[in-house]
Amino acid sequence: MENTLFSKYPRNDQSILIPLLQDIQSEYGYLPEDVLKQASEYIGLPLSRIYGVATFYNQFRLVPIGKNVIKVCRGTACHVKNSANILAALENTLKISAGQTTRDKVFTLEVVSCIGACSIAPVICVNDEYYGRLAIKDIDKIIKRYKNKSTEQPAAQEVEK
Repeated sequence: MENTLFSKYPRNDQSILIPLLQDIQSEYGYLPEDVLKQASEYIGLPLSRIYGVATFYNQFRLVPIGKNVIKVCRGTACHVKNSANILAALENTLKISAGQTTRDKVFTLEVVSCIGACSIAPVICVNDEYYGRLAIKDIDKIIKRYKNKSTEQPAAQEVEK
């Protein structure tokens, strides 16, 4: 069964590998092994070469990520302002290490070289929301906020009779 993601790409064209991987990840949130096998057959490239490209670029993920991605800045300004302590507090609170996802798939914790918000160091980004001038005491409140959002159930819709 051929994946519909591939239809906009020519068959046996190895030059489309990166855009194809980007589309796969956009669709699934990561690069599932079974879809990579299909891609290998479609573009005529050994699976080992596809994995070589996927593991070379930081933008690609081989495992699913959590609903909320927390990026901890470890750039110079954040480092000087003790972002290592912020990272340690997040790892302790979430009970995972940087690069991992919580078992319930609610959080993924990542370390980045620079978020580009040096003036508010130390800073983290949760999804697209920035939290700056952080102290360790702020971590629990931030985590609870996103945990609560993840457990909220959509309001029941009344069925018309």
